[in-house]
Amino acid sequence: MKTIGLIGGMSWESSAQYYAIINRAVRERLGGAHSAETLLYSVDFGEIERLQHDGDWPSLTARMVDAAGRLEAGGADFVLICSNTMHLMADDVAAAIGVPLLHVVDPTASAITKAGLKRVGLLGTAFTMEKAFYRDRLDAAGLETVIPDAADRREVHRVIYEELVAGKIEAASRAAYREVIARLVERGAEAIVLGCTEIMLLVDQTDSAVPLFDTTSLHALAAVDLALG
Repeated sequence: MKTIGLIGGMSWESSAQYYAIINRAVRERLGGAHSAETLLYSVDFGEIERLQHDGDWPSLTARMVDAAGRLEAGGADFVLICSNTMHLMADDVAAAIGVPLLHVVDPTASAITKAGLKRVGLLGTAFTMEKAFYRDRLDAAGLETVIPDAADRREVHRVIYEELVAGKIEAASRAAYREVIARLVERGAEAIVLGCTEIMLLVDQTDSAVPLFDTTSLHALAAVDLALG
């Protein structure tokens, strides 16, 4: 079994989901009392969130490169960044380490393509929805991306940072997300990418008329495939 390196804490609410999904999947595949060989480097999200909203991406890149290097030095055979937004610096992180970086978009795009779908709605932080890094990778996989309008993007972003990263699950926010999803479907989205690792805490398939692709689960299960492969 390969050792999985996780850069977590962004937020720890979703990192806990990564840990649980990975270990359940290893137990299911290997049986008995098996669990995953895992290293976790968990950052202080208070500092990360401040730097994100200050737009200090060079400092954030340095933090991610440092975290990945620590995992590699600790014996990780490959590394995951347990955050969609922080894949903004994925190329820099991958170039700085000598082990593979498992990109969150790749297993997500593969699952969407395998389902025969083409046009997807993207939910995530404002950074993920508005910056090109995420949509460009989906586009490279042959997928067309639709993002919410400005008002919906503000609400999706607000719920993530004011509620989900703090473990708050509000019925009103679930209803708001359902409406955002419905509007994306009206604009032709054949599926919805939950492009923030916390969104799976708030909505599930019952909240959408089209398939939901949860990046947290897809990324974590891809890590298990690589670890056991």
